[in-house]
Formats: sequence, C-alpha cells, structure tokens
Amino acid sequence: MLLPYLNKDLVEAGCDEAGRGCLAGAVYAAAVILPKDFKNELLNDSKQLTEKQRYLLREVIQQEAVAWAVGW
Repeated sequence: MLLPYLNKDLVEAGCDEAGRGCLAGAVYAAAVILPKDFKNELLNDSKQLTEKQRYLLREVIQQEAVAWAVGW
C-alpha cells in the first residue's frame, strides 16, 4: 500500500498514539526505527495481538530497534 512512497535513502520512524478522551486525559505516544532487514510475523496490528504477544514483541523491538521512545 505504501510501496510507491518508499525511499531507500531515508530513515523513517513509525509512530502511534493511544488514549481515551485525549482532550481531557493522558495520551501516550511511541515511535520506533527498525533496521531495514527487520522481519517479525507478529508486527502488523497490535490490536489483534494478545497481551502476552504484545509483551514478547516489545522485548524484540527494544533489543532490535535502531531507536525507540515512549512518552506522555
């Protein structure tokens, strides 16, 4: 879907946010830069993962990422 926009000379960071009632409550945001050759079958849609799978994937991302951050 995004392949036409791929530029192999750029470093890109993916980011997402989560929060309910973001106008009145806390919002959490995360960003990650993964190596170009990173592959993991679980990495697609975190909302479709079990809690256990999310924690396992988090550990993999923290170990393999070029950079990552979480903030609020």
